[in-house]
Amino acid sequence: MHHRATSRRTVLAATAAAAAATAIVPRTAVADAAEERRLARIVDRMSLEEKVGQLFVMRVYGHSATDPDPSDVDANLREIGVRSAAELIARYHVGGIIYFTWAHNTRDPHQIADLSNGIQRAGLAQRTPVPLLVSTDQEHGIVARVGEPATLVPGAMALGAAGSRDLARRAAHIAGTELAALGIRQNYAPVADVNVNPANPVIGVRSFGADPRAVARLVAAQVKGYEGAGVAATAKHFPGHGDTTDDSHTKLPYIHHTREQWDALDAPPFRAAVAAGIDAVMTAHIVVPSLDPAEDPATLSRPILTGILREELGYDGVVVTDSLGMEGVRTKYGDDRVPVLALKAGCDQLLNPPDLDLAWKAVLAAVRGGELDRARIDESVLRILRLKARLGLFRDPYVTREGVDRVVGRRAHLDAADRIAGATTTLLANEGGLLPLNRLTHRDVLVVGADPASPSGTTGPPTATLAAALGELGFATTALSTGTAPTAARIEQAVAAAAGRDAVVVGTYNVSATSAQRTLVARLAATGVPVVVVAIRNPYDAAHLTGQRALLATYAWTDVELRAAARVIAGRVRPSGRLPVPVQRADDPSRVLYPIGYGLSY
Repeated sequence: MHHRATSRRTVLAATAAAAAATAIVPRTAVADAAEERRLARIVDRMSLEEKVGQLFVMRVYGHSATDPDPSDVDANLREIGVRSAAELIARYHVGGIIYFTWAHNTRDPHQIADLSNGIQRAGLAQRTPVPLLVSTDQEHGIVARVGEPATLVPGAMALGAAGSRDLARRAAHIAGTELAALGIRQNYAPVADVNVNPANPVIGVRSFGADPRAVARLVAAQVKGYEGAGVAATAKHFPGHGDTTDDSHTKLPYIHHTREQWDALDAPPFRAAVAAGIDAVMTAHIVVPSLDPAEDPATLSRPILTGILREELGYDGVVVTDSLGMEGVRTKYGDDRVPVLALKAGCDQLLNPPDLDLAWKAVLAAVRGGELDRARIDESVLRILRLKARLGLFRDPYVTREGVDRVVGRRAHLDAADRIAGATTTLLANEGGLLPLNRLTHRDVLVVGADPASPSGTTGPPTATLAAALGELGFATTALSTGTAPTAARIEQAVAAAAGRDAVVVGTYNVSATSAQRTLVARLAATGVPVVVVAIRNPYDAAHLTGQRALLATYAWTDVELRAAARVIAGRVRPSGRLPVPVQRADDPSRVLYPIGYGLSY
């Protein structure tokens, strides 16, 4: 801001320029004004019950909007008091529905598209016809609700290792294009948390990394990718869930960053998301005393959501709560107060309350009793309708089976996912140049290791996937699952199986100081057969392991990442990933074993 006196001539010139600018109103501005009036008329037509309903995004069991399986009908009656998605919409006028695998919403692409269409038909059958915003958590990597045959692209930390804005944008565009074809038009991604705590139990590899500037660049790239594909991106979890040792699903975490630390560490990715035109921001159920001395969870904090996000960061899009069923938001207030306090704090969408009837009635009562202003409700409803309009849902909310067949899991997307994954694999150790493995000297390979359940329910198990991928590349492979906590007997079995082999590949998962996986790696290395470790989730595993000749990090155990690791092991692809987080020494966490940016190649 200039503090010198402004001359009268400057003021006159500025006034003239402003007048000229208003004289030529661009057509988009006219269209926007007309659209705004149209949306305001819809809000005016709505009853209070319909308006309050628009604020809720709810889970519902079943593969069909009108005819779910009997067990899903029972679950819906037990948890929500309705039989189906269509009944949920008719009774509560919810503005959105969130899909989960465990709610049987995501069996296969045609079924998902049909469910989405059924939901939209129910929305348009209401007294005030309004399309719904269907959402899900499709972060990719270790969190994915839609599995194969849809394309699974690398997740955040893998993309952080690739370090390319273009690849991050491309991954989001592919993911978004396929979601849109299924009728899922809001994705709760990208994760904008900066993972500066290796012990973080809830974020970890869901984050792009530990460098705020690098995370900010990739968040902005993914926002552009998703929104270019016609899907609302959602930056989460504001004001930043990256430095916690507690999981907000089970308790209320505290983050003790000073305001200055928050500005430097946590804020940059959210500022970048706002600058990139993000459609939605999701709140975190965390306490940050430096941002709100009242120590309310951020989801319920007016100083954080209105003071910082809206006023300081200048964000005027949709704010959605993280799931209201999580313990982090339920420890201080009852389930009837939480939705009211979230709205008072500045939220627009109330996600997945444990008891919808209680929450819906509590908001209605708060409006009727004067605790919540009607204008405040209208403001949130208008933001939600604006987002639906921007996504074209008022124009055409439906999807087609032909669109699904044309887009979902198409060969060009699958090939692009493989190419992107090829840039993410990070080589951390390669003693004596063991890698790439030579098929002439190291042809016979045993693959052992942890076999955690597939993030999407449709890939893996990792040992079988790695063995098959190496087999296709000309190696003779045998797979042996040893699990995440191998027993002494299973370790002996692996050691016996390694005898006479040319190499052993071990997939490790969440290795800690007390993990039996450490014993497995050390015992295999003691046989003299060269050991290649693939850390299939956290690169932090590297600090706890001894004896291996080579070590790779893949950041997720989906097939696309494991195939990329196999290509690196076989020398078909040169490793180019660089650590997006530091790996500290296990014996002295104040010292760094591998710094940010570390990575070997051939």
